[in-house]
Amino acid sequence: MLPNLKSFCALLLALCAGQTHAFICPEWPPTQARIEIEALSQRIAGWDDHYHRQGVSLVADELYDQSRARLQGLRQCFAQPVATDGNPLKTASGPLKHPIPHTGLDKLADDKAVEAWIRGRNDLWIQPKIDGVAVTLVYRKGILTQLISRGDGATGHDWSRHIPALTSLVQQLPKPIDLLLQGELYWRLPDHVQAHSGSLNARSKVAGFMSRHQLSAAEGAELGLFAWDWPQGPTTQAERLTGLVELGFAEPARYSMPITNFAEAAQWRERWYRAPLPFASDGVVLRQSRRPAAERWQARAPYWIAAWKYPLAQALAEVRQVNFNVGRSGRITPVLTLEPVQLDDRLIRQVSVGSLDRWKSLDIRPGDQVAVSLAGLTIARLDGVVLRSVHRAEVSPPAEGAYHALSCWQPTPGCEKQFLARLDWLGGKQGLALKHIGPGTWQKLIASGQVNGLVDWLDLQTENLTNIPGLGQRSGAKLLDSLRSARDQSFRTWLTALGLPAPKGLELEGNWVTLAARSEAQWQAEPGIGPGRAAQLSAFFRHPQVIAVSNKLRAAQIEGF
Repeated sequence: MLPNLKSFCALLLALCAGQTHAFICPEWPPTQARIEIEALSQRIAGWDDHYHRQGVSLVADELYDQSRARLQGLRQCFAQPVATDGNPLKTASGPLKHPIPHTGLDKLADDKAVEAWIRGRNDLWIQPKIDGVAVTLVYRKGILTQLISRGDGATGHDWSRHIPALTSLVQQLPKPIDLLLQGELYWRLPDHVQAHSGSLNARSKVAGFMSRHQLSAAEGAELGLFAWDWPQGPTTQAERLTGLVELGFAEPARYSMPITNFAEAAQWRERWYRAPLPFASDGVVLRQSRRPAAERWQARAPYWIAAWKYPLAQALAEVRQVNFNVGRSGRITPVLTLEPVQLDDRLIRQVSVGSLDRWKSLDIRPGDQVAVSLAGLTIARLDGVVLRSVHRAEVSPPAEGAYHALSCWQPTPGCEKQFLARLDWLGGKQGLALKHIGPGTWQKLIASGQVNGLVDWLDLQTENLTNIPGLGQRSGAKLLDSLRSARDQSFRTWLTALGLPAPKGLELEGNWVTLAARSEAQWQAEPGIGPGRAAQLSAFFRHPQVIAVSNKLRAAQIEGF
């Protein structure tokens, strides 16, 4: 792969997907590249057919856009020609020709692209980009007589049968005139805040409604219309908006604002992204006030209008690795290492699958494309698998039953992760609350051979910390002070730090010897202790590794042991 071609691909995907971190060409042999590209092309073609012909959306719009951008980038990476049948609307055409074609929109990738588009233009306007389904409305002598789906922009399907149920549409104009409008049918969502709730599959819901043979009055009442263009209307946008209000279409004027520069455009975009609106919107539309005569419009994106999408709510991310973390209790959590993707102001590099069972059901492998979003605006969340790599890389999860609450008390091969998790719990705020110590410090002590058991660190001296990479004299002194503070902790705190499987708040009387002597029946007699928890407690005190730790704590003269 030539370096300049790789750079071109990175730039292309950054522009198409609006991602901060650009697409990287995969290092595939030619045969795999051909197979992967063909599989992705067929998947996208299937999505197109379901959406445009059947009114069924199989994938979120922004994931679709990113997938199509990925396909385009892969073709460039491996010097494959763009498919001649790559039009996403190829199955959307219908028997009715639009009186005026629907032009579509170019999507501006980022702030710089928006600034460049605005620069040199004047008399500009901005509107929310409604997340719905585009239609043509035809009025004859003031009566709404025809409703045509967008289709492929040039032709569409006749949806006129739904007009009686769409009671929110202006059915009769105040004047007996002929009128042609283009607009968006949208799902009514009172006080919808896009930044918090996303699009809620609004476009898919509308498309599903319109594909039905007949709409009920209740279903029709759920839909509204935003008339975003009057192709044969007055010359300027201001005149068109005023005229639409007089004809009964008030929303376009309410949500159309004049702008003169990028700062104003950004302000309105941010406002509509976070303010309550009556519909879902996935960005804003920038438009010039004046444009060519409608008779010259074509079914392709023109120069006088463009879209600036909102930040991604879901990002398409490639899986680099599947790792399996083992927690203190032996719980196995699959974690995906990802090609970095930007969501809001966060760079996402990894995401948890949640459980081993979920990973098995999803069967995620390196090379797969997954959808990730933010839960609570901060935590990366795996939403599902969007695209599977044709090449299924081998992944070896831990064996069933290999880890449990009493496994891995030493960093032996295969036990490194659970042992480190035990140390992290022991020294954390829920345990001994040791200052200046985290997983990184424990890892250094393990790697240097100073810690091979859960409480080996009690015997550490200054000379043990010399020559440990990353531990200077000052940090070593702080570490020793923190470790020595553990000797002052209470017996109950030590039990919690060791992982005693007792409910919070359980009153424990006696010392280690008396507690270890209890039978399951005696444990079960405690308030809040059932048979299962009693068995866990009994097993804990009788486990050889736990006994060995208690002996070391007794030798160190720790209270209660």
